[in-house]
Amino acid sequence: MLDSVALFVCGLLAWTFLEYLIHGWLGHLIPSFVSPIHWMHHREPRAVFAVRAWIPLALLWTLGLMFLGLSPWMIIDTGALTGFALYEALHYRIHFCAPRNELERGLRTRHLAHHGAAPNQLFGVSSPLWDLAFGTEPLGNRASLEQFSATAPLTGRSNLRLLWQFDALRHRLRSRHL
Repeated sequence: MLDSVALFVCGLLAWTFLEYLIHGWLGHLIPSFVSPIHWMHHREPRAVFAVRAWIPLALLWTLGLMFLGLSPWMIIDTGALTGFALYEALHYRIHFCAPRNELERGLRTRHLAHHGAAPNQLFGVSSPLWDLAFGTEPLGNRASLEQFSATAPLTGRSNLRLLWQFDALRHRLRSRHL
């Protein structure tokens, strides 16, 4: 049991590193397929969810569970996918809700400062760990970041509805029948 918990925590930690790589390197530093999607989020923060990633990840996880059972790799994968789900919920809360505690307030301040003043820093949304490790955490002038904690939460709809809307698919199907 303790081994499984340790593997799950390793998966959570692995997610924080993947988040840093995807957001920082593929979203900002290296032009990639992630870049245009991420810059859309910077232009329109209501586009907060990585909606199109959910279904394939859930499918791969289900297939992995069917073929590998609760193997160590699947426990790590479950931890990483749990980290992704927690990241999505936290990212939504950062943009749409007032923080409930100091931890949320600090993460919200960091992320909104990333949006507002430091797009090439503060890549970790759910943790500052990898920003500290790779030098993308501004350590000197923390007071200048605090202004972002006063930013009002967004109102209106997010892009979560895209998970259930398959407009492009419906449009393609309709155009074939015309």
